[in-house]
Amino acid sequence: MIEGVIIKQLDRVIDERGSVLHMLKITDSEFLKFGEIYFSTAYPGVIKGWHLHKQMTLNYAVIKGCIKLVLYDNRDDSPTKGILQQVFMGEKNYCLVVIPPGVYNGYKCIGTEEAIVANCATHPHTSDEIVRLEPFSDKIPYNWDIKYE
Repeated sequence: MIEGVIIKQLDRVIDERGSVLHMLKITDSEFLKFGEIYFSTAYPGVIKGWHLHKQMTLNYAVIKGCIKLVLYDNRDDSPTKGILQQVFMGEKNYCLVVIPPGVYNGYKCIGTEEAIVANCATHPHTSDEIVRLEPFSDKIPYNWDIKYE
């Protein structure tokens, strides 16, 4: 596991009317501060990544569909520098993933339906705060193909 990354199972309250999916409260130990919340969608097979934030902590939850979230620790001062981590998250594994600054992340929509990813970030997005790489960059040792192991 990458230093500073938190994975927490989340509550889903279901009744005959529908459901409520809890994500993050000010009283949660993982909550740092509020910058903005947004939703990102991806179609089946689409890869979004790589990117890292210089200051922003990300708080991801997948409210529809399923993704394979991949993290790569790029921080020089981290004891887990160079480590890769995968998290399969979505309707069957409803969880919060907290991604600290300096950790590259990207995700691939898996399954047969569009995924909706919620991010409650600690800072508003600005273009000078983000670093982007192509999904197949050789700077990160990861293969996005399906693994048949």
